[in-house]
Amino acid sequence: MNEQAGFTLRGRNPDVLTCIANLSNDEVFTPPEFANRMLDTLAEAWAARNDGANIWADSTITFLDPCTKSGVFLREITTRLIAGLADEIPDLQTRVDHILTRQVFGIGITTLTSLLARRSLYCSKHADGEHSVARGFTTEGGNVWFERTEHSWQNGRCTYCNASQNALDRGDDFETHAYAFIHADKISDLITKLFGDEMRFDVIIGNPPYQLGSDGGTRDVPIYQHFIEQAKALEPRFLSMVIPSRWMASGLGLNDFRKEMLSDTRIRELVDYPAASEVFPGVEIKAGVCYFLWDSSHKGKCNVTTYRGGEAVGPMPRDLGEYDVFVRDGRAVSILHKVLSHKEPSINGILARDKEFGWTSNFDGFHAKEKDGDVPLYYIRTMKRGVGFIERNKITKSVHLIDTWKVLVPQAYNGGDGIPHPILGKSLVAPSPSVCTQSFLFFYVANEQEAKSLQSYYCTRFFRFLVSVRKITQHATHSTYSWVPMQDWNRTWTDESLYQKYGITTEEQAYIESQVRVMNGDDGE
Repeated sequence: MNEQAGFTLRGRNPDVLTCIANLSNDEVFTPPEFANRMLDTLAEAWAARNDGANIWADSTITFLDPCTKSGVFLREITTRLIAGLADEIPDLQTRVDHILTRQVFGIGITTLTSLLARRSLYCSKHADGEHSVARGFTTEGGNVWFERTEHSWQNGRCTYCNASQNALDRGDDFETHAYAFIHADKISDLITKLFGDEMRFDVIIGNPPYQLGSDGGTRDVPIYQHFIEQAKALEPRFLSMVIPSRWMASGLGLNDFRKEMLSDTRIRELVDYPAASEVFPGVEIKAGVCYFLWDSSHKGKCNVTTYRGGEAVGPMPRDLGEYDVFVRDGRAVSILHKVLSHKEPSINGILARDKEFGWTSNFDGFHAKEKDGDVPLYYIRTMKRGVGFIERNKITKSVHLIDTWKVLVPQAYNGGDGIPHPILGKSLVAPSPSVCTQSFLFFYVANEQEAKSLQSYYCTRFFRFLVSVRKITQHATHSTYSWVPMQDWNRTWTDESLYQKYGITTEEQAYIESQVRVMNGDDGE
């Protein structure tokens, strides 16, 4: 092996892949340390499945990163194989050629990232170039493939990834962001075209693009689920990807994907990071990120580990499909079991739906000064709460709820990633008659006494904790309150009385109080 190649395969200090900037919050480079954490999880599972065998000492195992960006997974896999195959293939150049030509494969997502991945893997942007550490390639791309792919537009949307034509049909001078791996009718045919008839991958691993920008709307289109679906269709032995965690309880168009993931007993490991900054420093990904390890031979419970503030909870063996959403922290499950065992009606039976009166948050068809016969209208504008007035005859939707007492609650509340967390914004009692815009959800009751009682319940840590196990983003929708039980509205509710009613142990109380911040009962801003 030449001197340069030998040097480039040794440890790098500093590692350039720890220094490069992310392309966006949607196409995030994986830190080498985190990639190695995922590879450690894979190696442990491989050994458990194969009588202690070392995956890095097997010259027949094939690896694919179908969405390679920096090439970090391919590089770290290659580094491990170079060490693990030293006895089987003693000559370093022969060993490197075997690994790079027969074991490690990638599909680039853009022109830039394909060049970067080749530079990381082959030490040259040209796999067949004079500076490449590989000597077995006859093409510039080597085993890291990329070609420009076009979207398939129909009625303004891509039929494969649902991307907006207005946003991404920009001409030949711009990247299409039509990722080849998820723009194929039959993924096995694409793999055959790229890598040959006999190619089958034992391990598929990567960090896919997360979403595509909307065309002026407020919600982007998630696409990471398509990479997982296509990867499973290739029937690997193992699959591991790092993805946003919001699929666990929400996400635009992710209902079917969530059901499939939660019912898939082949998911062997799930590692969750509620604060994405613990994985991707400087990157904000609402609801955090996770990675999973899917094992085609596994059938049973999943080991779930949650990391927050550098501390791990777990691994805990969990049934992912126990509920319609995934309860992220296993310590909450025993509390939830106790509450649900009472089989009480859900409080969302008296909770209004989104846009109950038909008005979005930016509705401005009201006036500031009250006139005879007007109804107060509550709104939030630029994060400030206000009250305007509207004529009763202009209220045409849910008119039966106008003359009820209401406890208004903000539909969205962020508050950051730190704990203990408020979970929800402060409530506001609205006398009868009253209406509101989409900025608020509201509970409706008969009179002021019941409204004050319900508000006291809302302010308890117990109430907001039960919301938190379903609330994964800043938005609290109608279904987010499903696990909060109805109470009698003839008293002031406290955490102590609720702990006693539901048999919450001292240890469970301490856990709730470590997660949820105190909230006073005053009508808030």
